[in-house]
Amino acid sequence: MALPTLVCERLEVLRTKGGRCLLGLCGAPGGGKSTLAAAIVAEAGPSARLVPMDGFHLAQAELDRLGRAARKGAPDTFDVWGYVALLRRLREPVPGETVYAPAFHREIEQPVAGEIAVPAEASLIVTEGNYLLLDGDWGQVRALLDEIWFIDTDPALRNAWLLARHMRFGRTRAEAEAWIAQTDEPNARRINDTRQRADRIIGWPIRETPTR
Repeated sequence: MALPTLVCERLEVLRTKGGRCLLGLCGAPGGGKSTLAAAIVAEAGPSARLVPMDGFHLAQAELDRLGRAARKGAPDTFDVWGYVALLRRLREPVPGETVYAPAFHREIEQPVAGEIAVPAEASLIVTEGNYLLLDGDWGQVRALLDEIWFIDTDPALRNAWLLARHMRFGRTRAEAEAWIAQTDEPNARRINDTRQRADRIIGWPIRETPTR
């Protein structure tokens, strides 16, 4: 995916400030966050790393214990304090120290610890997730990132992508549609309510509306 000029120009501004830059991409489930994040990291080259919020999903066994498995993906099904602790370490790199971050694998629906290596010399860290602009316990995330961009995707397109993704990873069409209606869409409404807190709103297909 080739990045449009407006995204490349803003990235260049962020990176010329000196030091390490932490960029967050926020948006509703299935909205293209991971696609854009991967494209940004690919464009930036070896000095960039992608550290998704999804690595902080609680394990399935813990969700079962807490009675939250049917709401997997809601704000309280993540280890928000673990995510904040990681961002703090990434915010202030220690020379010679590699920080290891978890990744999430949809084929097993589980996080895997220590999969993403972030060397101290990495100058751009991109993190993407649903709740970067949420308040409450999540409110600490905002102060740890240089900018947060909200990915605004047409709801029909986003739901089509979600349906395809759920079916690709094992759900029937009926199961996927039920999950979207009962879990993804309530989360999407909550996430969309945070959009005005973003530094920029990036539409899909990509277009930009500065918010301040």
